[in-house]
Amino acid sequence: MTGALASVEVLGCRLDCVDIDEATARILAFAHGDRPAQVVTLGTEMVVAAQRDARFRATLAASALNVCDTVGVLAAARRRGARISARVTGVELLEHLCAAAAKEALPIYLLGGAPSVAIEAAQRLAERFPGLRVAGAADGYFPVDRSAAVAEAIARSGARLLFVGLGSPRQELWLADHLAASGAGAGIGVGGAFDAIVGRVPRAPERWQRLNLEWLYRLLREPHRWRRQLALPQFLALVLIDEVRASLGGRRRP
Repeated sequence: MTGALASVEVLGCRLDCVDIDEATARILAFAHGDRPAQVVTLGTEMVVAAQRDARFRATLAASALNVCDTVGVLAAARRRGARISARVTGVELLEHLCAAAAKEALPIYLLGGAPSVAIEAAQRLAERFPGLRVAGAADGYFPVDRSAAVAEAIARSGARLLFVGLGSPRQELWLADHLAASGAGAGIGVGGAFDAIVGRVPRAPERWQRLNLEWLYRLLREPHRWRRQLALPQFLALVLIDEVRASLGGRRRP
């Protein structure tokens, strides 16, 4: 799938208007291609962080594809006229891509999470999707000065799809610096998807997911996450300020 993408800006961060099927098709095309392509699962925390971090903001702008990961970004995009039917979460994208990779014989690599989590996630994915070729898996507990060696190991594995679960913004910045050296055709930041795959972090029931209340489910189960949830009111405040400026004839944030 090579057609032009419709996109919208949310507080200066580009969001591409794709559903899970189109995102999967485009990433598969990247994986088969000759040029490395970074994929971002854009969330509210990331948009807020980008307002104060120029390097991170530039990384989001340079990515090949930015999909909508959270309900806050989805709501803001729709207010700007974006036609996005639903979110494309990291774990959902990982599962769809593994199902397709199993059919197309595309080797994958999982990088991130606590010790043994990526390996266990790879095993479970291989069981769920017969024929899936797992080129390798490694945890995210490596020092910065080992990043080049990690990328070299991925390159030797022959992986074409690289899933990186290092948390944001580390995973996006790591991919920006090392995706080309990894030899993978597509590198996707998937946050805590490996933990969800192995059951370390329970996924919200389907009803909560349909209502876009996964964030509340997680907060109720893990109250210590409340500091991370502060990004949501910050995000909403920034969006409202941006819209007020626009209604008064001023420019929205670049």
